[in-house]
Amino acid sequence: MKKLTLLFTLAPLLISAQSKKELDHDAYNIWRNTNRELVSNDGNHIVYTLEPNGYGNESLMLHQFNGNLILEHDRSYNPSFTNNSEYLIFKISPDFDELRDLKRRKTKEKDLPKDTLAVYSLASKNIEKISGLKSFKVPKKWDDYIVYLYEPEADTAKKKEKKRSKKNGYDLVIKNLKDKSEHAFSYVLDYTIGEEGASLTLTTTGNDSTVLPGVYVFDFDNKSFNPIFRSKGEYSQLVWDKKGTQLSFISDTDTTKTLKRNFHLHYYKTEWDSSKTVANNETLDNLIVNNDFKSYFSESGKRLFFEVKEFPILQDTSLLDDEIVNVEVWNYKDQRLFTQQENQKKNDLKFGYLSYYDVEKDRPIQLGGEDYSRVTVSDEGDGTAALALSDYDYRQLRTWEGYTLNDLYKIDLSTGNKTKIEEGIRGFVSLSPKGEYAYWYNNSDSAWFTYSFKEDKTRQITTNESVPFFNEIHDTPSDPRPYGAMSWTENDDRILLYDRYDIWEVDPSKKAAPKRITPNGRGEKLTYRYVRLDSEERFIKKNQQLLLSGFYETDKSEALFSYVYGKNNPKKLISGDYQYGSFEKARDSKNLIFTKENFQTFPDLLATDISFRDIKKISDINPQQKDYKWGTIELIYWNSLDGQKMEGMLVKPEGFDPTKKYPMIVNFYEKSSNGLNRHRDPFPGRSTITYSFYASRGYLIFNPNVNYKTGYPGEDAFNCVIPGVTSLIEKGFVDEENIGVQGHSWGGYQIAHLINETNIFKCAESGAPVVNMISAYGGIRWGSGLSRMFQYERTQSRIGGTLWEYPLRYIENSPIFYVDKVKTPVLIMHNDEDGAVPWYQGIEYFGALRRLGKPAWMLNYRGEPHWPVKVQNRIDFNIRLAQFFDYYLKGQSMPKWMRDGVPATELGINQGYELIKD
Repeated sequence: MKKLTLLFTLAPLLISAQSKKELDHDAYNIWRNTNRELVSNDGNHIVYTLEPNGYGNESLMLHQFNGNLILEHDRSYNPSFTNNSEYLIFKISPDFDELRDLKRRKTKEKDLPKDTLAVYSLASKNIEKISGLKSFKVPKKWDDYIVYLYEPEADTAKKKEKKRSKKNGYDLVIKNLKDKSEHAFSYVLDYTIGEEGASLTLTTTGNDSTVLPGVYVFDFDNKSFNPIFRSKGEYSQLVWDKKGTQLSFISDTDTTKTLKRNFHLHYYKTEWDSSKTVANNETLDNLIVNNDFKSYFSESGKRLFFEVKEFPILQDTSLLDDEIVNVEVWNYKDQRLFTQQENQKKNDLKFGYLSYYDVEKDRPIQLGGEDYSRVTVSDEGDGTAALALSDYDYRQLRTWEGYTLNDLYKIDLSTGNKTKIEEGIRGFVSLSPKGEYAYWYNNSDSAWFTYSFKEDKTRQITTNESVPFFNEIHDTPSDPRPYGAMSWTENDDRILLYDRYDIWEVDPSKKAAPKRITPNGRGEKLTYRYVRLDSEERFIKKNQQLLLSGFYETDKSEALFSYVYGKNNPKKLISGDYQYGSFEKARDSKNLIFTKENFQTFPDLLATDISFRDIKKISDINPQQKDYKWGTIELIYWNSLDGQKMEGMLVKPEGFDPTKKYPMIVNFYEKSSNGLNRHRDPFPGRSTITYSFYASRGYLIFNPNVNYKTGYPGEDAFNCVIPGVTSLIEKGFVDEENIGVQGHSWGGYQIAHLINETNIFKCAESGAPVVNMISAYGGIRWGSGLSRMFQYERTQSRIGGTLWEYPLRYIENSPIFYVDKVKTPVLIMHNDEDGAVPWYQGIEYFGALRRLGKPAWMLNYRGEPHWPVKVQNRIDFNIRLAQFFDYYLKGQSMPKWMRDGVPATELGINQGYELIKD
């Protein structure tokens, strides 16, 4: 009777498991992810948008903080709460399918439906819609108004008026949300609003009658538009100071086609009738105002920062095309390779020298110069300390080392004069909040340094004697990086630094010894990190309540802690086998939202306050997950061939039965096990398998970590991965006859190496692999223009030296030289616009396999970079990848593209997905 009762008890569970569906490629359009999550300033409302993983409309969800859903609006995105939390403003887009249908009919761009502006009252729940929207702005710290630019419908515009267009401008409306009044201005090209004070400026082409072209400001007291500069021309870089009382913009009023332009930097105060020019060609010494640089005011508004630059070298316009010599001259003395120069050409043409206009003294001062790559001024632009960095003497180094060095200069802000204070720094130099110190981590010394402006003295403030402040598990033949700086304390008294586990309070003057402020994270293998909830926070105050995250290295679980700085030990708030993230706190309230996720738990939005006592689930974004087979994930351990204890992740299908045998896909890169609790929803990935998708279809997925030494990365992969595979086979649930392997880029390389050494895999997908380190070594990373040498010598490829120092290492680590040993069918994906790995590497690999008669296929998504970016190409890749593995590992029918290929004459017409039944 007990057995019968047990059977009846289990029956519903068995029926439920059997009735669940397998994930397929249609799931991409069903599953959605959040795209923008916000909390109103008063903490009473939450808004977020949902975007499908594949094709479809984005939608908006608005909740009260207690979780009640009060608005669900399709085709909506880009939400923003008003400063007083009384309104929600967002865009409504045209219907996705309707828009695609119109494009299929070759509808002109100007005739396609436009966005609509939505103004939603949180009190009345009424919604107002304005069609023809181009853009909108919501004041950050002032109330009652929004501003938007729109294109009026044709029948509402007077026939005799010039057309609204990108060239002529559109209509701007200042809308008072309180009394519903509106103030409009036509033919507006650009506009901007202030952050704290009610302020608006615009540029217009004029209406050819009563309104002249130029720059206008809106007087919010008198409700009038007032011109501050009127002339035909082009205007750019409109910017208010923080209080909305000072304005700057750049004008070019020369309406001729001369190539030598005269840009004017304007300055305006709201009590003035018009702006004045503070810099132009006549006031600058053989320099021009840089119109590509966004000017800005210091926090107090006493300084207006802008850039100047050299006159561009101009082409002789009298030359005909057949008279222009088009030759690249590569010179061994060039600071940068010609390809790097080409890659950075646009930035070089925009590069300028930072300067500032002293508002009180009415004078400009140049701070930067040709040799200085970066200039920084302390205390949000108001400080007395400024730095200039120059990599001028070290730029060649970047060509083969992958990094550059910098000389460091302090700048006299009253004159712009510079004094060198350090040479050859390898690291990013920053300023403390109040400007008492410059600070940096020097990779070459594996230590943190400070420079005191008052004392004119540099100090090394970490020694790595008690704990290392550099990456302890660094495994490339290069200098290790730091764990980072958390923040500074008030008045620049202390800098807070991370080691692998803990947070340290370090005296920048080195008078006091470093002090650990977290309770022995190293002993617990618990990594503490600061969660910043205020985006405007500049430093940490004494007795300030902080939120810390904690990552337990052993089991990958996480926790959140409350910590009062300088007062007590962290207090645990919540913990679990999750990842916590997406923290967003209300500006004027203790309320916040966050997410928690693991393999089975989607990162839905949760609402709480800083105590984390009462946590409410706000969203339920993918409830359909319960209807699909999913799976589980766990950590597994084994020993490498050289005796190291290894760690990895194993995904098992739902309803896993250890007495059965399952096909398995091995997928890896370097070390991934810290991501154990990351959620993996069905998404058309650009380069890797989707774990939930394959687990749902009955596959095991094994992701092993790899430990590397210098010189033999291929051998290291073999030593770590293969014993992990065999250890799983020994457990009895892996179908040893049906194991595949998949990886991309560095993962693709390792796979190409593995299948030279073993026949354990029945099939392999190797994406963008470097198979010939010799031919790739001297090539170019087209995405940056840099030489590829440093990558093989010092970074990921880990060879440890040049080709002429270690020629045998380059040969032994290049799969192409042993490709005749391959017995595993290979699918290659390598795109012709790959800027990271030359796509000729994929061609070399495919060509060799093809000549040897090895089963091989290559996918090239035309015009795509290192991986497919376009949705249709990502979906196509995932379809072909699944068909490839299903054929080899599950005995399903071969698709037509694998048997017959897709001829060039059918490119883009027939995909060859059809399965061949015999």
